[in-house]
Amino acid sequence: MPRTTDGDGTPVPQRLLAAATRLFAEQGYDRTSVQEIVEAAGVTKGALYHYFGSKDDLLHEVYARVLRVQQERLDAFANADEPVDKRLRAAAADVVVTTIENLDDAMIFFRSMHHLSPEKNKQVRAERRRYHERFRALIEEGQREGVFSTATPADLVVDYHFGSVHHLATWYRPNGPLTPQQVADHLADLLLRALR
Repeated sequence: MPRTTDGDGTPVPQRLLAAATRLFAEQGYDRTSVQEIVEAAGVTKGALYHYFGSKDDLLHEVYARVLRVQQERLDAFANADEPVDKRLRAAAADVVVTTIENLDDAMIFFRSMHHLSPEKNKQVRAERRRYHERFRALIEEGQREGVFSTATPADLVVDYHFGSVHHLATWYRPNGPLTPQQVADHLADLLLRALR
């Protein structure tokens, strides 16, 4: 049985994911070997295959772990006892901040998603669709209540916002003039202005 932690207590799965994320970001998914990942993580191939069935599983988990956090947070915002415009703004800003906080993961995923097996690709698309549908439901709620205009279809508003989010990795720089929260606030405000 492989060791579950290293000397500093970091669980092996997290070490593997950290090593894979760094290598995928630096070299690309297709140019990174399983051997390089296990060497960087300081484990054996047996340990990798104990926790992940394949390199494909690692790629899937790089994105899935971020999406799980974002889904949990969106559900909390959507279920909060606040006006719909406040809930939508909080959710719109949060997805920007959490994407920036996990920029390597997002960049790797959008650059390498086509390498996933058809089954994993379908699974990821379903997970993303669930997130987008919950986000769209907030917009539709606001439109039904008359808080938001119905001039633009909710689907188009969702695509508009997430198009911005999915392109963060192409232009956002940690040493740039705006903090993650400032970028999030600007994009959330743009979204709400588009809905008025």
